[in-house]
Amino acid sequence: MATQGNISLYKGIPNLKDAFVIIIKTEWNAAIVNKLEAGCKKVFKANNIKHQTFTVPGAVEIPFAVKQHYTHSNTMPDAYIVLGTVIKGDTPHFDYVCQSITNGVTELNLALDVPVIFGVLTVNTEAQAIERIGGKHGHKGEEAAVTALKMIALNKKFISKK
Repeated sequence: MATQGNISLYKGIPNLKDAFVIIIKTEWNAAIVNKLEAGCKKVFKANNIKHQTFTVPGAVEIPFAVKQHYTHSNTMPDAYIVLGTVIKGDTPHFDYVCQSITNGVTELNLALDVPVIFGVLTVNTEAQAIERIGGKHGHKGEEAAVTALKMIALNKKFISKK
């Protein structure tokens, strides 16, 4: 069972200067995903964080987009946030997509020098997704943005010790 939004996550948001975040979001379930993105942007605006968004067709394509951006972009971000919504249907496709995106993001976190924040909703129903974009389970887009800021600050601490 999901808990309400992680209220304590909002405490101690670091004050970052010149941070830059890339959001990779899906076209699938755009109405929900766009609200996840809006939550990220709200946190970024309040904390003066620069960001850019790229869109991919579906959740399985997210890790490819992150890797390609990281490998080929001239503008290196301090973090990536991946956003999507996978809603369970009548076939095992849901399980394969959820496992694929989870494994892909985990592999990216182990391979890249910047954090990749998992903001993909994996839910049984559209109603459950709506509960997670400002409903009784908080706003997972905002939470992803706060997590990114905290991970950027932590990563900067690790890098400064070299």
